Amino acid sequence: MITWDGPDNPQDPFNWPPRKKWWTVGLGLLASFVCSMNGSILAAAHEAIAEDFGISDGPFPHSYWTTTSWGVGAALFPLLLFPALEDWGVRPVLLGVYFCFVCLLVPIGFAPNYATLGAVRFFSGGCVPLMSDAVASMAANVFQGAKARSVPVALYVLVYLGATSLGPVVGAAVLRQQHLSWRWIGHVELIVTGALLPLFYVGLPESRGGAILRAKAKKMRSGEGSTLAYMADEADPTPLRQRLVSSLTRPLDMFFTEWVVFVSAIWAAFSLGTIYLFTHSVDQVYGKLYGWTPVQAGFIQTAIVAGEVLGTALSLATNHWYEASAARNTEVPGTPIPEARLYAAIIGGFVGVTGGMLVYAWAAWATVHWMVITVGLTLVGAGTTAVLISIANYLIDAYSEYAASALAAVGLAENLAVAFLPLASSVLYTDLGFQWASTLLGLVSAVLAAMPFVVIRWGKEIRDRSPFMKEATIDRKRDLGVVVDV
Repeated sequence: MITWDGPDNPQDPFNWPPRKKWWTVGLGLLASFVCSMNGSILAAAHEAIAEDFGISDGPFPHSYWTTTSWGVGAALFPLLLFPALEDWGVRPVLLGVYFCFVCLLVPIGFAPNYATLGAVRFFSGGCVPLMSDAVASMAANVFQGAKARSVPVALYVLVYLGATSLGPVVGAAVLRQQHLSWRWIGHVELIVTGALLPLFYVGLPESRGGAILRAKAKKMRSGEGSTLAYMADEADPTPLRQRLVSSLTRPLDMFFTEWVVFVSAIWAAFSLGTIYLFTHSVDQVYGKLYGWTPVQAGFIQTAIVAGEVLGTALSLATNHWYEASAARNTEVPGTPIPEARLYAAIIGGFVGVTGGMLVYAWAAWATVHWMVITVGLTLVGAGTTAVLISIANYLIDAYSEYAASALAAVGLAENLAVAFLPLASSVLYTDLGFQWASTLLGLVSAVLAAMPFVVIRWGKEIRDRSPFMKEATIDRKRDLGVVVDV
């Protein structure tokens, strides 16, 4: 049975030198960044696409179907495929999915009709979260412990959100060159992502410890003497089909039976869906109030990116609150309380998202300078980032080995919101008006931001009632040598 040769084995990714750890995670973040822009990069070109293919946005915003098909693919593919891909190791998954993604960028610039564009976007949308999940695995594979993972998880969320918000900016930059059509957005994206493929192929090491040991066992079996060497999970008699069904159904089961997962999923879905909604609503708001073109409005997304950087800084700056909670933890003494991860989310939810929405709402008058409502966008970006980082860290701490399933449930809800919430932007801001549309979103945010108070107040009782959380708590106690009555 192949295991690590002692706790200090240099091949164990947890024992890698810091430079190698950050090189590995950095390459993954770069791959996630260049690909995550794909979700929103066509937002600035929706009018040009509609004109090219004869698509009408009245009475329904048909030109936004490219975003919807992308979001549906992003929701379905990880749920169906990632459990199977996980057994192959991170390197082959990331490289394989990245290569498929590059190939799917080719038809975007040459799509002969709108249906082709929508179909290609569906499959490219499925690739991006598969790759992002692989990147998230890297952080867990090389950084051991909640404290060590805090910065990588924060950067992972920042890169995903920042790339999403920068997508319209890149699209607008291409369209600003008046001699280039919207198809050059696809061409430019293809050139950049294709050029990076050799770097990832040469420089990305395998970071999943199980995959490294499995490769070692396979090599020993095929060498001289045909040693009977196996990994522990290779001796698992559970059929692959059964494991896939379990991996597929557990996130759905947790979504409908775990109150914490359900609320976290709804809150995260609303937050991320709002970012995508803004990629469309800014066209309406800045266009009607200030006469801006979609290309000009696309550049305003940089304000959201600035906010996302601030939100990441807030999350990292408040990490000491989480660490300080260990001193008052009576349940598992000496370890931080999982609910302490949510302090930054409360600030982000109330001050950032709710406050930013109200600024974006009630400063939306032609007589008010455009910089004022742009401050509202910055606040929303900061608040959304703080919320998503807090939720991710909280679910990882509270659910331990079931965190992947909890995060999969959240990811499903997020991508469905990405798919369908932007479709409501046109009607929402037209029928309710700029002021009341954003106010409604702000009120929803305020209600969701109040939920952590319930979790913080009754955290122990909630964990005792949850079989998944209870098992994670028992594991933490056993790791500390505490006698556990089962």
